[in-house]
Amino acid sequence: MNIYKAQYDLDLSKFQDSEESLETKYGLPAQVKFCKKCVISNQRPNSSVEYKHTKDSTKQTINFDEEGVCDACRLAEKKKKTIDWTLREKELKELCDKHRKNDGSYDCVVPGSGGKDSFYAAHMLKYKYGMHPLTVTWAPHIYTTWGWHNFQAWIGAGFDNFLCTPNAKTHRLLTRLAVENLFHPFQAFMFGQKALAPKMALLHNIPLVFFGENEAEYGNPISDTETAKRDWKYFTSEDRTQIYLGGVSLDSLEKDFGVDSVEFAPYMPANPEDIQKKKVEVHYLGYYLKWHPQECYYYAVEHGGFQASPERTPGTYSKYNSIDDRIDDFHYYTTHIKFGIGRATYDAAQEIRNEEITREEGVALVKKFDGEFPERFADEIFRYLSITEKEFPIAHRMFEQPIMDRDYFMALADQFRSPHLWKRENDTWKLRHTVYE
Repeated sequence: MNIYKAQYDLDLSKFQDSEESLETKYGLPAQVKFCKKCVISNQRPNSSVEYKHTKDSTKQTINFDEEGVCDACRLAEKKKKTIDWTLREKELKELCDKHRKNDGSYDCVVPGSGGKDSFYAAHMLKYKYGMHPLTVTWAPHIYTTWGWHNFQAWIGAGFDNFLCTPNAKTHRLLTRLAVENLFHPFQAFMFGQKALAPKMALLHNIPLVFFGENEAEYGNPISDTETAKRDWKYFTSEDRTQIYLGGVSLDSLEKDFGVDSVEFAPYMPANPEDIQKKKVEVHYLGYYLKWHPQECYYYAVEHGGFQASPERTPGTYSKYNSIDDRIDDFHYYTTHIKFGIGRATYDAAQEIRNEEITREEGVALVKKFDGEFPERFADEIFRYLSITEKEFPIAHRMFEQPIMDRDYFMALADQFRSPHLWKRENDTWKLRHTVYE
């Protein structure tokens, strides 16, 4: 495998072609459209199987119907008007009755960080539906102070918890590779976020797992919500040769980067044969209960002392969504670079669907905050992403620029800009299409 060349050179001519001939990266739609009801654009990628994610992967994106409305808005309408929530709750009670144990053992697994959604899920299952959840947590890259407080508050509300903290050096290397190959600093976290709970269910012989809301709440196909069960593709794989971490094959991680196979074991998906043999079922609690993020927040505050961030999250206006991990700010910054969709867009789209703000207010918030550089933890994140010779005697040789700094991060960012989304004017990058112009 060739070493990673420092990517400072950028062919700006690609950004100066006529609109019709501009390059389109990641398989995104060439024509940019915005939902008529919220502020999301048709460039929003669906949740994907991270194990298959490489440099050459293309994205499936959010569906817009013939009226120009996105699937997430249509699902929000369906939740308000057509779903029989009384019947859905009856189904939940029957599922709980089937699995509930009173012999001193756990009867379900609930993954989470102790954020508002996982707090709500575990607390409701235990205190309203009489279940005995084992909570499991895949640690953030670097906890925020308030994220750690909320995690402790979750346990303090009456839950046993297994906290899985992966080898920090391996985690840093995989995160750096995910940035270098995919500009995806959150990927190493997502492996555990999706796979840890089913694997813990296997380990402890607990045949029921509850995740929170379906990904379709934010843009995956609305047809995904027709079942309560989570697709196995997110957390299982039977072919080792088809698994990539940070966009790199397992063989290359061992051979080129000096990673021992035991060091990437925590990231591996569950074996589907084991899931089938032990009859582990993975359900979305949001299928049975009408999921409302802001109500989850109020619930977690009331029942567990959930603490919002003391400051506005960079790139948006909110203080309570996804606030556990210091690298989270960078995750949304990179989605703005790759897809033209920043954190304010995600937050505003969700709150418009839930009728908490109007579309006009959402547009104004996107204009004000989307794409803001995440300054507050930047120096710490750049140190985290640096592959020093002392700490990584083998892996550091694979990088012409092993030390991450702001200049290199921004040079990398430019490599991931799609010409059909970005243009260069007066030495400044500007989106060609926005929801506010």
